[in-house]
Amino acid sequence: IRENNIGIWLAPALNIHRNPLCGRNFEYFSEDPLLAGKMAAAEIRGIQSQKIAVSLKHFACNNKEPNRFACDSRLSERALREIYLKGFEICVKEADPWCIMSSYNLINGQHTSESYELLTGILRNEWGFKGMVVTDWGVKNDPVKEVKAGNDMKMHCGYPDDLQKGLDDGRITRADLEICVKRILEMFIKLA
Repeated sequence: IRENNIGIWLAPALNIHRNPLCGRNFEYFSEDPLLAGKMAAAEIRGIQSQKIAVSLKHFACNNKEPNRFACDSRLSERALREIYLKGFEICVKEADPWCIMSSYNLINGQHTSESYELLTGILRNEWGFKGMVVTDWGVKNDPVKEVKAGNDMKMHCGYPDDLQKGLDDGRITRADLEICVKRILEMFIKLA
């Protein structure tokens, strides 16, 4: 990967095998969150030991391929924590991934990239994640809500006009943006 000048590897994918027809099963480890989490954590430690970042994905509940932008995973908090988030939690606590990619889908009616509860409450505050959160490619959710939730960077396009409008009308502050910029710059420092 270094010879191709790649700094962040968009992998590993850690979603749960729910259906044998899932279009992304080739990327996922297992239907068992403990096994998946342990395997992904070992992979992350190995990759990042070479000063190459991973972007652990798709956080969270990316359960099917069709209609990924509008799919709404409806589940209890217990199922979310014990099945869908457990592997991610193991990776954060055991391997310290430098980057996590939010998923396209919604969880209980809210897009993951706009979920403060998921990205800041659980990921950062409960588990102690210190890295950068990025959206999946081409997500056109509300960039202002994403910044407020703890999503630091949009892949591949940042929609700066939407952020400027949010800054101008007071929905976000310069301090909100600086938190995201700080985490992005810390990522670049790790790759140096």
